[in-house]
Amino acid sequence: MATTIDEQALLKLLQLTSPALPVGAFSYSEGLETLVVQGRLRDSAMLHDWLVQELRYGSVRLDAAIATRAHQHLNNPHQLAYWNQWLTASRDTAELRQQSWQMGRALVRLVNALHPELKPTFAACGTNCNFAVAFGMIAAHWQIAPSTMALGYVQSWATNLIGAAVKLVPLGQTDGQRCLLQLIPELRSAVADMVTLEDEQLYISGWGSAISSMQHETLYTRLFRS
Repeated sequence: MATTIDEQALLKLLQLTSPALPVGAFSYSEGLETLVVQGRLRDSAMLHDWLVQELRYGSVRLDAAIATRAHQHLNNPHQLAYWNQWLTASRDTAELRQQSWQMGRALVRLVNALHPELKPTFAACGTNCNFAVAFGMIAAHWQIAPSTMALGYVQSWATNLIGAAVKLVPLGQTDGQRCLLQLIPELRSAVADMVTLEDEQLYISGWGSAISSMQHETLYTRLFRS
């Protein structure tokens, strides 16, 4: 998938996907913590396989697709509200829903401080704006192309979960970076699919991550919030 991007858009995308972005992404594992505790994820190869399956069938597939719709409908409050509610309804567990809302609220607060003129636009999503929706909206305002935005979104998602696995498994930093590098072809392939999904193709089959997320809230000890 060939992409072109100007330097200004690239710098803004790097800011939007940076671990320094104050949205608290580092505090979530999306069920990975459950898998490690249960002994079902023990090394970098198993982590890579899990991430590949999530890219193909999990909720991140919907996130990127809805972020693309939010990007497209930046100036259409009714569509923004509709897709935000749709994404909320698609969440399998309370933890995943709260993660999306909490990160979304943090991003909206940041954007409202940086761009006060966008407050009425973001208000269309109500109090609980999902992170993927807010991500797509600010990417559109910053004139980041949809496919480039989606690639940044899934790369940031993968980086965060690999970082969680480095702490939990534990993995070495080199193993984590190797896993991220090996994931590049899957990230590119997934994004090529995500940004072209029709409305009737918006579905997931991430039952494994849903179960691990449901079980996470009952773990005896937890390092992560999901």
